[in-house]
Amino acid sequence: MKKRYILTFPPEELDEPITYNLIKKYDIMVHIINAKITAGEEGHLVLGMSGQKENMEKAFEYLRSHNVKCESIKKSIRYNHQKCIHCGACTAVCFSGALSMERNNWELQFDHEKCIVCELCLKACPLNLFRADFES
Repeated sequence: MKKRYILTFPPEELDEPITYNLIKKYDIMVHIINAKITAGEEGHLVLGMSGQKENMEKAFEYLRSHNVKCESIKKSIRYNHQKCIHCGACTAVCFSGALSMERNNWELQFDHEKCIVCELCLKACPLNLFRADFES
């Protein structure tokens, strides 16, 4: 499984093709989960990255050389599917698209790969079925 990271770009580095270079120069597989990049402002990119250890180390050095902060996401969201009443309240706050309602049976679907652990679902669930767990 890929590790997930939050990359924070200083405004002056937004013209640099960072993700392209990660893929092309360092053979890193990149899965963009969420992005907020605006000219003249600090940018944020949530992504999954995987690759050979040596390439990952070189890629992190490349990011540091461009003043890009790279933080590993060390939490994951868990929810109690058995007790869920599928009301959909959590889907209204899930901007990453990790929580959705299945159209055929109107049951809640949770895509862990899309989750950016913003924790908004914890507050939205009327039954408090969501929790954030720290990963090792």
